[in-house]
Amino acid sequence: MKKIAIAILFVCASAHAATYEIYAIKYATIRNFPVNGLVKGADPTGKIDIAMMLWLIRAGDRNILFDSGFYRPNLFKGWDITDFVRPDEAVRRAGVKPEDITDVILSHAHWDHADGADLFPKANIHMQKDEYRYYTLDAWQPGGKHGGIEREDVPFWVRANLDGRMRLADGDQEIIPGIRVYIGGRHTFQSQYVSVETAKGIVVLASDNMYLYENLDKHVPIAQTFDEKSNLAAQDKMRTLVKDLRFIVPGHDPEVMSRFPRVSENVVKIE
Repeated sequence: MKKIAIAILFVCASAHAATYEIYAIKYATIRNFPVNGLVKGADPTGKIDIAMMLWLIRAGDRNILFDSGFYRPNLFKGWDITDFVRPDEAVRRAGVKPEDITDVILSHAHWDHADGADLFPKANIHMQKDEYRYYTLDAWQPGGKHGGIEREDVPFWVRANLDGRMRLADGDQEIIPGIRVYIGGRHTFQSQYVSVETAKGIVVLASDNMYLYENLDKHVPIAQTFDEKSNLAAQDKMRTLVKDLRFIVPGHDPEVMSRFPRVSENVVKIE
């Protein structure tokens, strides 16, 4: 019995000691995006070519995506999008088959982060419980807010739940050994960001809770949020989680692709 207990403790310790490798994958660029749509109070004449990214998090046989990009044809209207690679093909370029993705963590429900989740047929889908509830229910009621939500994604979330593949987090918590989610800055009803344990320490993937490095450097909220104070509070929390601020990674800054080592075309390793 003693040997069995020791073995169980060893297995549990190993599970919680998981360290991951993280890869930022750029699957498209939106050209000439207004900077004041990203950084509160920025010069209204400023433009930037923003990077559309998702993040591959790997350890052992676990292949996790943070955000899933977009692909439906109607979502290309009105944007100057270049260098597009469908998210499942972009992940394949990083060396992982779409069917080998085990988990997709959605930072929030907006089309450019959540639309591609159904491209990964065997993955569990992770969202904040209040985000799921709002965008499958109240957002579509009179007075609800569903701007930025692709309506074709909503039935997929419901089906994933019915199929037992939806995992709903309730606030800040560890959802996978070595990976924690945190309530974000109300970019949507209940957005989230993640911290990931790596060999270099904790890495925070901010997604749209911090669009650009400029948000963090100047301590300025994102321009699109229900609540500026909550966005700054999320940025402040991120600072406490990392030993080095370079390991707070924004959601759309093209500099991500030049600040970290290149692995392959439009893929860098966060280290």
